[in-house]
Amino acid sequence: MDERDVAILKAISDLGTGSPDQLHEETGIPVSTIHYRLNNLREEGIITNDLYDFDHEKLGLGVTIIVEVLAEYEGSADEVKDALFDIEGVTQVFFTMGETDFIVLARLPDSDSVERLIADFESIPEVDRTNSTFVVSTLRDESRAPATYDLETLTDALVD
Repeated sequence: MDERDVAILKAISDLGTGSPDQLHEETGIPVSTIHYRLNNLREEGIITNDLYDFDHEKLGLGVTIIVEVLAEYEGSADEVKDALFDIEGVTQVFFTMGETDFIVLARLPDSDSVERLIADFESIPEVDRTNSTFVVSTLRDESRAPATYDLETLTDALVD
């Protein structure tokens, strides 16, 4: 990756689009070059999709719950992980070190759904207990990490 690739990735993060025309306006990189580099970034697996982001609150999934999951399992954590993936509303699962085995983020339509969510966690045989946190207000929810960095910092860290 070079400075142009990093500038394109930063612009995608900031703008929330992969539109070559808008990326050109943001970066000054020629549109044909942006097309070429976007294809290369896809081939390298750095860009993984062209999905649109959602405003979960406006969509009707405005209740966010963060759950610490403590589990008892032997060997691989894959069975627990797969069971967590299958719970409706679970959007992110992190395997962690320390007392907590997993951190799970869920997006739900209403507070009544929280009881169902916790029951689903408790139905997993390996789950010993959970610790749930009800999010009162989302202050920042940035799914694109480069948007949280200055371009110079990203360039210094990522350019070969």
